[in-house]
Amino acid sequence: MSTSTTGSREHAGENIATRQMISLDFNRYATIKSVAEGMLDVALLMSNATQMVGVIDQGPQFKYYVPLIVLISLSLILQAVIFALLIFAAKTNVNEVDNQKRLNHCNKITTLLVGTVLLINVFITSLETQEKNS
Repeated sequence: MSTSTTGSREHAGENIATRQMISLDFNRYATIKSVAEGMLDVALLMSNATQMVGVIDQGPQFKYYVPLIVLISLSLILQAVIFALLIFAAKTNVNEVDNQKRLNHCNKITTLLVGTVLLINVFITSLETQEKNS
């Protein structure tokens, strides 16, 4: 096969990939991504609310009562902030160049907060497991 044929096929593949990228609506993608993250956030929110009720039912004599109340409350607050950031991201048009820097910054903050909530919930789970084992 000649190099001109190979080069022509590679060039044709690049054109197809470029056309697919152009036809991809980044705003729709970002909105769907935000909605999916929001649904996961709602599931964790419900889990934390259930954990909070369980800790409150056990009362102040519960060994890890104060740390769990603080951690669960912090997790719930951060989840509310994440939810607000996701709504902002979903409502903002990512195709507008003026919005892209702000959305990128919002995405980084949201990712950092999601990681923080993850770590907090690891501690919550470990404290609850320790209490059940003792």
